[in-house]
Amino acid sequence: MIIQFYNRREELDKISRYLNRAGFDLIIIYGRRRIGKTTLILEATKKKERIYYMAIDKNNLKSFHEQCSKKFPEIRRLKEDWEIIFDYIKDKIDVVIIDEFQNLIREDKSVISIFQRIVDSYLQNSNLKLVLLGSTISVMTSKVLSYKSPLYGRKSLSLNLKPVKFACLKEFFPSKNIKELIEIYGFADGIPFYLAKIDKDINFWEWLKHEIEEKSFILDEVDFLMRYEFADVGTYKAILQAISFGKTKINEIKDFTGLKRTDITPYLRNLIEVGFVIKETPIFDKPKSKKGVYLLSDNFLTFWFRYIYPNISPIEEGIFDISLIKHDYKIYLGAIFEKICKEAIIELIKQKEIPWFTKIGKQWGRFSKKKKTYEIDIVAVNEKTREILFAECKWRDNVDANKICRELLEKSRISKEKKEYFCIFARNFKKKIEEFEGRRVYCFDLNDLERIFGIE
Repeated sequence: MIIQFYNRREELDKISRYLNRAGFDLIIIYGRRRIGKTTLILEATKKKERIYYMAIDKNNLKSFHEQCSKKFPEIRRLKEDWEIIFDYIKDKIDVVIIDEFQNLIREDKSVISIFQRIVDSYLQNSNLKLVLLGSTISVMTSKVLSYKSPLYGRKSLSLNLKPVKFACLKEFFPSKNIKELIEIYGFADGIPFYLAKIDKDINFWEWLKHEIEEKSFILDEVDFLMRYEFADVGTYKAILQAISFGKTKINEIKDFTGLKRTDITPYLRNLIEVGFVIKETPIFDKPKSKKGVYLLSDNFLTFWFRYIYPNISPIEEGIFDISLIKHDYKIYLGAIFEKICKEAIIELIKQKEIPWFTKIGKQWGRFSKKKKTYEIDIVAVNEKTREILFAECKWRDNVDANKICRELLEKSRISKEKKEYFCIFARNFKKKIEEFEGRRVYCFDLNDLERIFGIE
């Protein structure tokens, strides 16, 4: 399917700066499948003379030779040789794009060294822009970007493409209100492929019911993604399902899956390398903290392993009831809402509606003199001014702001910063407040979020 280009302004501007300057540039763009890499680069180069080639499983040199000869028929007289072809086209074309570059590597491991020679011997003094796209993150990072790679030190730009921001969903669904957008975000995250699949003219739940009944792409999507990365798909699925149900520590994953502790760590490392899992640590801890937890990297994976994977049999049999998802979705959206609120805080900082903070994350642990644990949804810190903001995110109605502030006051004693702020996000409040125990309080409901994100 052709996916319409939506707002990737920051990434587009960054790529365009390299495309429009003189001299050779090697641009590497990678990210999980469905993230919009191809759409982005085709948009960026639409006014350029370009050759676009999608790498396949085998016979890539022959196929690339044929693709180039469509633009320059005289290439048919040239030998099928990477170096000869690039030497011929380097001054006749603006951009060469090779998509799914990892397929070239899988077919012939020496291709990296061949491309090093091409860059060093033929392209370095040209104005050609060579763009390599890759969906297998582990291959792109270890074989192309790693310091051990023959191409190391030759790239001008590498871009790890991420999902679009929540605020961009309004471009996909201009008639939806923020509550509906949050429901959609819980399913599709900011992944353009999934967002484009959703019918913007009908209710999200009607669309989802139809897709599940029709056994659409949703049913097989994760299998499609994982087949490109792993041989032992079953074990990886078990680990991802455990994380989707809140088993975020190694012991919890071990108990859920039945795997031994020593078996789990390499799997988790691989899942992080391919971009399916992230490791999060408390904001005040070091990255290698033992308090770190494992989370799924995007909402679609979380949704799939929470609602689709455990119900494949009834879905296949045509007896699955969509109300089972709807009933649990309010609970599920709690963590999704936190992600949106974190994005909102970043926007509020940029819009200067709250003080400037330089670091933002989550904090959890134990109080030093008690065994009691605590968790704070979002913490933002300015280490220079020693200001700190504590935020709680409540996906519910009629939130008692004073009650939440009392809880934050108890948790805030972990801080040694000079000035504290409290912030509360909710669907709506019993009553908003602006001050508590001498601290400035910010209360934001769904109407405020619409304004913050510019989706009114």
